[in-house]
Amino acid sequence: MQVSASTERALDYIGQRARDVQSAFAPGAIPAFGDVASDSNGVVASFDPMHVALPQGAYLITRDANGRPLYTQDGCLSVRDGTVVAASGSPILGFAPKDGSSLGSISIDPVDRALGRMQRLRLETDGRVVYDRAVVDPRTGARELQSVTVGRVALARFPIASKLNAVDATQASAPAGVVPHIGAPDDGNFEPVAPMRRNLSHIDFDRSLQKLKDAYTAFDAVAAAHKAQGNLSKTTMDLLK
Repeated sequence: MQVSASTERALDYIGQRARDVQSAFAPGAIPAFGDVASDSNGVVASFDPMHVALPQGAYLITRDANGRPLYTQDGCLSVRDGTVVAASGSPILGFAPKDGSSLGSISIDPVDRALGRMQRLRLETDGRVVYDRAVVDPRTGARELQSVTVGRVALARFPIASKLNAVDATQASAPAGVVPHIGAPDDGNFEPVAPMRRNLSHIDFDRSLQKLKDAYTAFDAVAAAHKAQGNLSKTTMDLLK
């Protein structure tokens, strides 16, 4: 059965509205439509030491499969195959402990991972990814913990009124021609991050649900119009026989 262009547009519109509803509780979610955007900049507590709430207007930086930088306010970070990643699985970019200028992925020492010497992996307020390394003093045999910093997450901020291009519910690309300011938490340009917290969604659930209902109503109207047109065409053909 052939689907008309207007029906395809209506179905696509429903899909985008449904995405906003489904993402209304995702940390830092970006609405596809501005009319369902929430003004809330609130945060909620988390029991995960790798979760972090970002300063207002700040974004974490990731990369897609093609190396394109993306930006997210979803601070639910984790470690996958030794690399700090966003909830999407994309690597979080940051600065190496001895290099505060070059952006790159943040990776855990593979030897410490292999030997199970990592304890209390966490994020600090200045964005440092830290863990305690369990070591044994060869002279006394006493066990002790050493604090190890593997990197510091980077933050990005865009000029006021910049509208990022949503890639999915939590990731966006920079507007054309706009270069963000890059820094790190608590560096004098960015406020500290809040560990064991996460940002709330930027989507108003009630408004997004109402807009989805409106989209379905509009689709029903399009379907009814096509049905009526089809019936009229059939009647005309019958009269011509």
